[in-house]
Amino acid sequence: MTATTNLLTDNPALYGARFPDPGRLAGRWSEDCLRRYGAPGPRVLDIGCGTGRDAAHLHRSGRTVTGADLSDAMLEYARVQHPGPHYMRADLHGFDAGECAFDAVVCLDSALLYCHTNDQLDGFLASCRRSLAPGGLLVAEMRNGAYFLGRTDLLDTPAVNGFTWQGTAYRSTTTLSVDRTAQLLRRSRVWTADDGSPPAEQRSAWRLLFPQELRHVLAAHGFEVLALHDGPGPRTEPPWQEGDLPTGTADGDRLHLVARRTP
Repeated sequence: MTATTNLLTDNPALYGARFPDPGRLAGRWSEDCLRRYGAPGPRVLDIGCGTGRDAAHLHRSGRTVTGADLSDAMLEYARVQHPGPHYMRADLHGFDAGECAFDAVVCLDSALLYCHTNDQLDGFLASCRRSLAPGGLLVAEMRNGAYFLGRTDLLDTPAVNGFTWQGTAYRSTTTLSVDRTAQLLRRSRVWTADDGSPPAEQRSAWRLLFPQELRHVLAAHGFEVLALHDGPGPRTEPPWQEGDLPTGTADGDRLHLVARRTP
Protein backbone atom coordinates (compact mmCIF):
# COMPACT_ATOMS: atom_id res chain seq x y z
CA MET A 1 0.00 0.00 0.00
CA THR A 2 1.30 3.44 -0.93
CA ALA A 3 1.15 6.21 1.67
CA THR A 4 0.05 9.66 0.55
CA THR A 5 -0.06 12.93 2.46
CA ASN A 6 -3.60 13.66 1.39
CA LEU A 7 -4.96 12.41 -1.92
CA LEU A 8 -7.75 15.00 -2.02
CA THR A 9 -5.90 18.14 -0.92
CA ASP A 10 -2.98 17.20 -3.19
CA ASN A 11 -5.50 16.99 -6.06
CA PRO A 12 -7.98 19.87 -5.67
CA ALA A 13 -10.06 18.95 -8.73
CA LEU A 14 -10.52 15.49 -7.24
CA TYR A 15 -11.53 17.09 -3.93
CA GLY A 16 -14.16 19.14 -5.74
CA ALA A 17 -15.52 16.01 -7.41
CA ARG A 18 -15.74 14.15 -4.08
CA PHE A 19 -17.39 17.05 -2.22
CA PRO A 20 -19.28 18.96 -4.92
CA ASP A 21 -21.66 21.19 -2.86
CA PRO A 22 -23.44 22.51 -5.99
CA GLY A 23 -25.85 24.56 -3.88
CA ARG A 24 -22.98 26.36 -2.12
CA LEU A 25 -24.54 25.51 1.23
CA ALA A 26 -21.41 26.29 3.24
CA GLY A 27 -20.97 29.68 1.61
CA ARG A 28 -24.64 30.59 1.92
CA TRP A 29 -24.74 29.50 5.57
CA SER A 30 -21.66 31.61 6.29
CA GLU A 31 -23.17 34.66 4.61
CA ASP A 32 -26.37 34.14 6.61
CA CYS A 33 -24.36 34.12 9.85
CA LEU A 34 -22.48 37.28 8.86
CA ARG A 35 -25.77 39.06 8.22
CA ARG A 36 -27.69 37.57 11.14
CA TYR A 37 -25.06 38.46 13.74
CA GLY A 38 -23.95 41.73 12.20
CA ALA A 39 -20.40 41.60 10.90
CA PRO A 40 -19.29 45.22 11.20
CA GLY A 41 -18.02 45.45 7.61
CA PRO A 42 -17.44 43.56 4.35
CA ARG A 43 -13.86 42.30 4.87
CA VAL A 44 -13.72 38.50 5.33
CA LEU A 45 -10.84 36.08 5.84
CA ASP A 46 -11.70 32.48 4.86
CA ILE A 47 -8.99 30.52 6.69
CA GLY A 48 -8.57 26.96 5.40
CA CYS A 49 -10.28 28.03 2.18
CA GLY A 50 -9.35 24.89 0.21
CA THR A 51 -10.57 25.08 -3.38
CA GLY A 52 -11.87 28.62 -2.86
CA ARG A 53 -15.49 27.96 -3.71
CA ASP A 54 -16.86 29.32 -0.41
CA ALA A 55 -14.57 32.33 -0.56
CA ALA A 56 -15.80 32.98 -4.10
CA HIS A 57 -19.44 32.75 -2.97
CA LEU A 58 -18.82 35.30 -0.23
CA HIS A 59 -17.09 37.51 -2.80
CA ARG A 60 -20.13 37.30 -5.09
CA SER A 61 -22.30 38.25 -2.11
CA GLY A 62 -20.50 41.58 -1.97
CA ARG A 63 -17.76 40.78 0.54
CA THR A 64 -14.11 41.73 0.17
CA VAL A 65 -12.60 38.28 0.67
CA THR A 66 -9.16 36.85 1.32
CA GLY A 67 -8.85 33.07 1.12
CA ALA A 68 -5.98 31.52 3.08
CA ASP A 69 -4.68 27.96 3.04
CA LEU A 70 -1.47 26.05 3.74
CA SER A 71 -1.74 23.97 0.55
CA ASP A 72 -0.03 25.51 -2.47
CA ALA A 73 -1.97 23.13 -4.72
CA MET A 74 -5.29 24.32 -3.32
CA LEU A 75 -4.33 27.98 -3.64
CA GLU A 76 -3.19 27.57 -7.25
CA TYR A 77 -6.46 25.81 -8.08
CA ALA A 78 -8.54 28.46 -6.27
CA ARG A 79 -6.91 31.34 -8.13
CA VAL A 80 -7.80 29.75 -11.48
CA GLN A 81 -11.18 28.17 -10.75
CA HIS A 82 -12.62 30.67 -8.26
CA PRO A 83 -11.22 34.12 -9.06
CA GLY A 84 -12.36 37.23 -7.24
CA PRO A 85 -10.97 36.78 -3.74
CA HIS A 86 -7.35 37.48 -2.91
CA TYR A 87 -5.55 34.26 -1.95
CA MET A 88 -2.60 33.88 0.41
CA ARG A 89 -0.64 31.07 2.04
CA ALA A 90 -1.13 30.88 5.80
CA ASP A 91 -0.93 28.36 8.63
CA LEU A 92 -4.02 28.44 10.82
CA HIS A 93 -1.87 27.56 13.86
CA GLY A 94 -0.55 31.11 13.68
CA PHE A 95 -0.90 33.69 10.92
CA ASP A 96 -0.36 37.39 10.37
CA ALA A 97 -2.98 38.80 8.02
CA GLY A 98 -2.65 42.36 9.30
CA GLU A 99 -3.90 43.96 12.51
CA CYS A 100 -7.65 44.68 12.44
CA ALA A 101 -7.59 43.78 8.72
CA PHE A 102 -10.94 41.92 8.70
CA ASP A 103 -14.49 42.22 9.90
CA ALA A 104 -15.00 38.43 9.99
CA VAL A 105 -12.98 35.23 9.98
CA VAL A 106 -14.70 32.16 8.53
CA CYS A 107 -13.35 28.65 9.21
CA LEU A 108 -15.40 25.79 7.70
CA ASP A 109 -15.40 21.99 7.31
CA SER A 110 -13.66 21.25 10.62
CA ALA A 111 -10.50 23.15 9.60
CA LEU A 112 -10.28 24.56 13.13
CA LEU A 113 -9.92 21.00 14.45
CA TYR A 114 -6.51 20.67 12.79
CA CYS A 115 -5.36 22.61 15.86
CA HIS A 116 -4.42 19.40 17.68
CA THR A 117 -2.70 20.92 20.72
CA ASN A 118 -3.60 23.70 23.12
CA ASP A 119 -0.70 25.77 21.82
CA GLN A 120 -1.97 25.42 18.25
CA LEU A 121 -5.50 26.37 19.29
CA ASP A 122 -4.19 29.36 21.24
CA GLY A 123 -2.17 30.38 18.17
CA PHE A 124 -5.23 30.21 15.95
CA LEU A 125 -7.47 32.23 18.27
CA ALA A 126 -4.78 34.81 19.02
CA SER A 127 -4.27 35.26 15.28
CA CYS A 128 -8.02 35.61 14.73
CA ARG A 129 -8.35 38.23 17.45
CA ARG A 130 -5.37 40.19 16.10
CA SER A 131 -6.79 40.06 12.55
CA LEU A 132 -10.30 41.15 13.52
CA ALA A 133 -11.54 44.67 13.99
CA PRO A 134 -13.37 45.28 17.31
CA GLY A 135 -16.80 43.68 17.02
CA GLY A 136 -15.60 41.38 14.25
CA LEU A 137 -17.03 37.87 13.98
CA LEU A 138 -15.49 34.40 14.04
CA VAL A 139 -17.74 31.91 12.22
CA ALA A 140 -16.77 28.24 12.34
CA GLU A 141 -18.31 24.86 11.52
CA MET A 142 -16.84 21.56 12.72
CA ARG A 143 -17.37 18.12 14.20
CA ASN A 144 -18.71 18.12 17.75
CA GLY A 145 -16.52 16.37 20.30
CA ALA A 146 -19.49 15.96 22.65
CA TYR A 147 -21.17 13.66 20.12
CA PHE A 148 -18.66 10.94 20.96
CA LEU A 149 -19.55 10.89 24.66
CA GLY A 150 -21.30 7.52 24.90
CA ARG A 151 -21.88 7.16 21.14
CA THR A 152 -20.00 4.77 18.88
CA ASP A 153 -22.14 4.72 15.70
CA LEU A 154 -19.48 6.61 13.69
CA LEU A 155 -16.74 4.35 15.06
CA ASP A 156 -18.27 0.87 14.76
CA THR A 157 -18.36 0.44 10.99
CA PRO A 158 -16.03 1.85 8.32
CA ALA A 159 -17.70 4.30 5.95
CA VAL A 160 -17.45 3.38 2.27
CA ASN A 161 -17.93 5.99 -0.46
CA GLY A 162 -17.41 5.97 -4.18
CA PHE A 163 -17.51 8.38 -7.09
CA THR A 164 -16.30 8.64 -10.67
CA TRP A 165 -14.07 11.42 -11.95
CA GLN A 166 -12.68 11.75 -15.50
CA GLY A 167 -13.59 8.16 -16.25
CA THR A 168 -11.91 6.67 -13.18
CA ALA A 169 -13.95 5.12 -10.37
CA TYR A 170 -12.63 5.92 -6.89
CA ARG A 171 -13.59 4.16 -3.67
CA SER A 172 -12.68 5.19 -0.13
CA THR A 173 -12.96 3.19 3.08
CA THR A 174 -12.74 5.42 6.16
CA THR A 175 -12.20 4.17 9.70
CA LEU A 176 -12.48 6.48 12.72
CA SER A 177 -11.08 5.92 16.20
CA VAL A 178 -10.89 8.04 19.34
CA ASP A 179 -7.52 8.77 20.92
CA ARG A 180 -8.73 9.81 24.37
CA THR A 181 -5.30 10.74 25.71
CA ALA A 182 -4.61 13.20 22.90
CA GLN A 183 -8.32 14.13 22.61
CA LEU A 184 -8.21 13.40 18.88
CA LEU A 185 -10.53 11.73 16.42
CA ARG A 186 -8.11 9.77 14.23
CA ARG A 187 -9.02 8.90 10.65
CA SER A 188 -7.58 6.24 8.36
CA ARG A 189 -8.81 6.43 4.78
CA VAL A 190 -7.83 3.87 2.15
CA TRP A 191 -8.30 4.84 -1.49
CA THR A 192 -8.61 2.46 -4.40
CA ALA A 193 -9.16 3.26 -8.07
CA ASP A 194 -9.98 1.15 -11.10
CA ASP A 195 -7.13 2.65 -13.15
CA GLY A 196 -4.58 0.13 -11.92
CA SER A 197 -2.92 2.40 -9.36
CA PRO A 198 -2.04 0.80 -6.01
CA PRO A 199 -4.19 1.47 -2.94
CA ALA A 200 -3.23 4.59 -1.00
CA GLU A 201 -3.74 5.20 2.71
CA GLN A 202 -4.22 8.63 4.23
CA ARG A 203 -4.03 9.25 7.98
CA SER A 204 -5.23 12.43 9.65
CA ALA A 205 -6.89 13.60 12.85
CA TRP A 206 -9.24 16.21 14.27
CA ARG A 207 -9.15 17.71 17.76
CA LEU A 208 -12.24 16.76 19.75
CA LEU A 209 -13.46 20.02 21.21
CA PHE A 210 -16.42 20.13 23.58
CA PRO A 211 -18.90 23.01 23.69
CA GLN A 212 -18.05 24.23 27.21
CA GLU A 213 -14.33 23.85 26.55
CA LEU A 214 -14.71 25.94 23.42
CA ARG A 215 -16.64 28.63 25.29
CA HIS A 216 -13.87 28.80 27.89
CA VAL A 217 -10.96 29.12 25.47
CA LEU A 218 -12.82 31.70 23.37
CA ALA A 219 -13.49 33.83 26.44
CA ALA A 220 -9.82 33.57 27.40
CA HIS A 221 -8.90 35.05 24.00
CA GLY A 222 -11.38 37.91 24.22
CA PHE A 223 -14.37 36.54 22.32
CA GLU A 224 -18.05 36.63 23.28
CA VAL A 225 -19.94 33.54 22.08
CA LEU A 226 -23.11 34.59 20.26
CA ALA A 227 -24.17 31.12 19.05
CA LEU A 228 -22.93 27.59 19.67
CA HIS A 229 -25.26 24.86 18.47
CA ASP A 230 -25.55 21.59 16.58
CA GLY A 231 -27.53 22.84 13.61
CA PRO A 232 -28.94 23.12 11.19
CA GLY A 233 -25.80 23.73 9.17
CA PRO A 234 -24.25 22.94 5.79
CA ARG A 235 -23.11 19.45 6.85
CA THR A 236 -26.07 18.39 9.00
CA GLU A 237 -28.86 16.05 8.00
CA PRO A 238 -31.23 17.57 7.05
CA PRO A 239 -29.02 20.43 5.87
CA TRP A 240 -29.56 24.10 6.60
CA GLN A 241 -31.98 26.01 4.37
CA GLU A 242 -32.59 29.73 3.99
CA GLY A 243 -34.60 31.02 6.94
CA ASP A 244 -33.68 28.17 9.31
CA LEU A 245 -33.04 29.28 12.88
CA PRO A 246 -30.32 27.69 15.03
CA THR A 247 -31.27 25.11 17.62
CA GLY A 248 -30.70 25.56 21.31
CA THR A 249 -28.80 22.28 21.63
CA ALA A 250 -25.22 21.10 21.06
CA ASP A 251 -25.80 17.34 20.97
CA GLY A 252 -25.46 16.44 17.27
CA ASP A 253 -22.35 15.43 15.36
CA ARG A 254 -21.69 18.96 14.02
CA LEU A 255 -20.98 22.13 15.97
CA HIS A 256 -21.61 25.66 14.67
CA LEU A 257 -19.99 28.69 16.24
CA VAL A 258 -20.41 32.45 15.97
CA ALA A 259 -18.31 34.57 18.33
CA ARG A 260 -17.61 38.30 18.47
CA ARG A 261 -14.28 39.93 19.26
CA THR A 262 -14.77 42.07 22.34
CA PRO A 263 -13.10 45.53 22.45
